[in-house]
Formats: sequence, structure tokens, C-alpha cells
Amino acid sequence: MGIDRSTFLIDDNGILLEQWRGVKVKGHVEEVLVSCKRHK
Repeated sequence: MGIDRSTFLIDDNGILLEQWRGVKVKGHVEEVLVSCKRHK
């Protein structure tokens, strides 16, 4: 067992837009930023 990382992208109204489960740190920030720009 280890660390299980998850990230959730939630809009201003509290709606879940995207979720990432079991993510690896390397490259994840860039992926989330791309998704944020797509959901503007």
C-alpha cells in the first residue's frame, strides 16, 4: 500500500468537471492546467 493521489476540478457552482485518480506527480500539473483552460 502507498499513497493514492486524486485531483478534482470543481467549478464555481460546485459541479465536478473532471477527476483524476491514482495520479503520478510528474506531468500532472500540466494536464490539470490544460483542463482548466478548456473549461473556462
